[in-house]
Amino acid sequence: MKEVLKRLGISALNKGTATGLTWTAKGNSVIDSFSPVTGEKIGSVTITTPEELEQVIHTAQKAFEIWKQIPAPKRGEIIRQYGNKLREHKEDLGKLVSWEMGKIYQEGLGEVQEMIDICDFAVGLSRQLYGLTMHSERPDHRMYEQWHPLGTVGIISAFNFPVAVWSWNAMIAAVCGDVCIWKPSEKTPLCAVACHHLLTGVLKENNVPEGVFCLVNGDYRIGELLTNDERIPLISATGSVRMGKLVGAAVGARLGRSLLELGGNNAIIISDKADLDMALRAVLFGAVGTCGQRCTTTRRLIIQEQVYDTFVQKLLKAYPQIKIGSPMEGETLVGPLIDKDAVKNFLHAVSEVQREGGKILYGGTVLPETQNPSGCYVVPCIAEAQNHFDIVQHETFAPVLYLMKYKTLEEAIAMQNGVKQGLSSSIFTNHMQESEWFLSSRGSDCGIANVNIGTSGAEIGGAFGGEKETGGGRESGSDSWKAYMRRQTNTINYGTNLPLAQGIKFDF
Repeated sequence: MKEVLKRLGISALNKGTATGLTWTAKGNSVIDSFSPVTGEKIGSVTITTPEELEQVIHTAQKAFEIWKQIPAPKRGEIIRQYGNKLREHKEDLGKLVSWEMGKIYQEGLGEVQEMIDICDFAVGLSRQLYGLTMHSERPDHRMYEQWHPLGTVGIISAFNFPVAVWSWNAMIAAVCGDVCIWKPSEKTPLCAVACHHLLTGVLKENNVPEGVFCLVNGDYRIGELLTNDERIPLISATGSVRMGKLVGAAVGARLGRSLLELGGNNAIIISDKADLDMALRAVLFGAVGTCGQRCTTTRRLIIQEQVYDTFVQKLLKAYPQIKIGSPMEGETLVGPLIDKDAVKNFLHAVSEVQREGGKILYGGTVLPETQNPSGCYVVPCIAEAQNHFDIVQHETFAPVLYLMKYKTLEEAIAMQNGVKQGLSSSIFTNHMQESEWFLSSRGSDCGIANVNIGTSGAEIGGAFGGEKETGGGRESGSDSWKAYMRRQTNTINYGTNLPLAQGIKFDF
């Protein structure tokens, strides 16, 4: 891994705070990064001090005054070059993501590919920041709307997608004319340093002012300073519902904007009219991929009672074939959880579902020490449960899959919607009426609703996000760019009179 870090341009100890082109170092406190793969220390980064953060915000504000005046297609050209830089370093960055976060190498590569894809999307978007024209009710008047850059965007990202989610925000915000301050998870700081280092090279080549892209490191205290700062009009935060409520309340109190991507409690409905083999593949990927540490992980399986026993047997046959081990090995499908606290949460969920009356059908244990160098490897769990169980109602960020039966589709949809989260959902059926009902206003209440595809694996072309306690934010594709800009309605009078709206007459 030392050679990978070297090729990515970072040392084992990265001191300072990045304001786009330079690093400064005042504090002595550091964050140590440990790999969940082996438990070994990878490196350290310096924690940003409040004084450094003040400098970063000031530098970003100055950069915004320049960056917003650069034509959007020119900004897009710089993002295009960064996409190419990511292509050059895709393998090494993918390895670092896998080593620091614990997801399998193919998923690490896939995450870097998402960064490349969003760069491509942002380049096209830089020529498509469209407004609208409207007919005025007053003669010789023209109305239209346009979109302006918002300012400084604070990006708080989570450990499970240590690079992709930042890029979803930063690349779109950048072509919109905003500047960004990134506070990555303290569990995966080196991934952020690597991304920023690669970006800095592109910025230097294009004479981009210091402060357009900034990086700060620290724990929740740095996040709180960003969240409460009135100079940052938008905070985009990814993480738990608990964290999102704190961010939303703090930003709302100062009448700022927040873009929240929070927890998911995602379900797949398996109809008796489904292709069960196709559904099985989707369930396996959705439930155990990233060791259950995706916000789109499949956590609940709602199965029609006539095919329940058949499908459960398919699951029980498939799960023992899943290879658990080092994410760097080609045959591995499940790597480690991020840390030992995550293991405790996993075991707590297994214990709670049994205490509430559920039944463990498979797994739910920690691998023995001889197969568990970091103590973070677990056996994915299958449990029979009821939708109303308290543990089922909450998101456990670990590979625990809850099984339950249904009779009618109406009952299944009620169960699917019967949780506080509303991110991703899916139905497997070959019956057109069932699929259309699921996608209608009477169906899924989630931000993502799929037919014959699982809950995870969203594409960057569509807006990503959810409803209810998932936060309501939308990132990535479609018209998500509007979150990073301010709308302005303009009226031009090209006549010689001054008629008032709604026919009002005012003589004097």
